[in-house]
Amino acid sequence: MTTVDPAPAPPMRLRELVFGAACAAAVRAAARLGVADALGDTPMTVEDLAAAVKTPPRTLRRLLRALSCQGVFTEQPDGTFAHTEMSRLLREDDPHSLRYIALWCTEPWTWDVWPKLDEAVRSGRNVFEDVYEREFFTYLNEDAPESAHVFNRAMTTSSKQSAQDVADLLDLGDVSSVADIGGGQGHVLASLLEKHPSLNGALLDLPGVVENADPRLRDGGALSSRVRVVAGDCREDIPVQADVYIIKNILEWDDDSTRRALANVRKAARPGARVVVIENLVDDTPSMRFTTAMDLLLLLNVGGAKHTRQSMVDRLTDAGLVIGEVRPVNAYLHAFECTVPA
Repeated sequence: MTTVDPAPAPPMRLRELVFGAACAAAVRAAARLGVADALGDTPMTVEDLAAAVKTPPRTLRRLLRALSCQGVFTEQPDGTFAHTEMSRLLREDDPHSLRYIALWCTEPWTWDVWPKLDEAVRSGRNVFEDVYEREFFTYLNEDAPESAHVFNRAMTTSSKQSAQDVADLLDLGDVSSVADIGGGQGHVLASLLEKHPSLNGALLDLPGVVENADPRLRDGGALSSRVRVVAGDCREDIPVQADVYIIKNILEWDDDSTRRALANVRKAARPGARVVVIENLVDDTPSMRFTTAMDLLLLLNVGGAKHTRQSMVDRLTDAGLVIGEVRPVNAYLHAFECTVPA
């Protein structure tokens, strides 16, 4: 049975930290092998699990013991393995599945750029283009289709899981139209339209994104009569007018892209319109270990950044927006409620 020291001394904790890549790789391996999907509600022997995922029992046991030390799966006194709350999140059929997010954060390109973090910190720019000689999203879409698929599935998972939280937070009872800017496949917009039957909406994102919009929003979908789907880049133009603009998890590019996107919202919106910006923060949040890690990954791949509360306030103020309330959406998202001045 695997045992773990609940409070390791600093020297051991530092040793654990520098072996963090092993932990991430173990989670990735379990996800790719489908171990969590093969393990049912009752404990299984390593031999049975190994047969199900087509691996030798000896090496699978080593993987499972490494993961059990981290709370991903648990080893029983009789040597069988069972699910934990975390390991269930690697199941593809779990309603809160993080399988594709786990895969996305450990894609092959990540192992090439993490060792160059000191270079990115020193230069203040991404190192991805130095390694691959291509801009990040160009590389994904043209050279790494499997990684692009993982990215799209991860973003869909994240959007679906937070969409209802956003819908529960926002009071749109007194407005008639909402625009989701850079809204991906439109899961947030769909949740808002379902909650407010009299609301009309618009979804704006890149052509390759909106062509795969939530089926509820596409022609023939349950919400299609109340939706306008617009293909475009919010950094170039926002040809949409609405009472409320939602901007969720896209102001993480380089500063120039962020300024352009906010300027276009400001240009498109009527005086008095609401602008709700929803972002992860790297301060004042219970999820700092996650958000600060994502902040560093953004530096490495696109030269972007997660925001502090103050940096977000500064950018919204510079765009000419009047900031009102700042509220938590859930454990890892905050909403900045703004208005467009007259």
